[in-house]
Order: sequence, then C-alpha cells, then structure tokens
Amino acid sequence: MSAVPAAPPTRRAVLRTAFTAAVLAGTAAALAPVLRARRPRQTLTPAPLSEETYRGRHIAVDRAGIRIDGRPLHVMRRADGSYLSGVNHFQSFGTPLELARAAVDELGTVQLASASAPHHG
Repeated sequence: MSAVPAAPPTRRAVLRTAFTAAVLAGTAAALAPVLRARRPRQTLTPAPLSEETYRGRHIAVDRAGIRIDGRPLHVMRRADGSYLSGVNHFQSFGTPLELARAAVDELGTVQLASASAPHHG
C-alpha cells in the first residue's frame, strides 16, 4: 500500500482560509467590547461613613458630603486638595473632618441653615 501524496492547496483554498481567518478576527475584535461589558463589574466598597460627636454636635462625613446635626455643610475642594466651607471660607483644611470640626467651632450653638432656606441679602 502506497500513500497517495496530498495535492498542494489551490489558490481558492488558500484565499478562503485567509478570508475566514480575517472575518473571524474582525468579528472577535468587534465583539470584544460587548463581551467585556457583559462581565460582572467589580465594585469598590464605599468608604465607611465617618461619624463623631464633636462639642455636642453630630458630624457625619461620607462621599456625598458633610452633615452637621443632619444639615448639609457646603464644602468646596481647592486645587491644592484642601477643603473650605462657607462657614469658614478664609481658612482651608486638610481633611473634611477637620473642616467640619472648624465649622462646629465657628457655629457655636447656631444651626446650619437648611438647604431649602432662601437667601436674603
């Protein structure tokens, strides 16, 4: 028994193989973002809520902002990374908690205005 030698691939067979490989590579590239989007995303654990009582006032700091006795404190972030507020806008602080404590010092026994209170000038 002698083996029959295989015939060399025809030009058509070579082109078909190359075309199929190109189509598959293009399809894979086009579908990659869709397939990545379907993967479950890893979510970061939210930063723990920082709460404390300072001079009899309840301070809560989280990603949403700062609240003193449940009322929001308007906070601004400076270009250098420090924080300032409308209560004490002449001094900046390194952390939101330091800012909140300084605001409590400045407020004394006065409550922050509620967010819906109109401003009269």
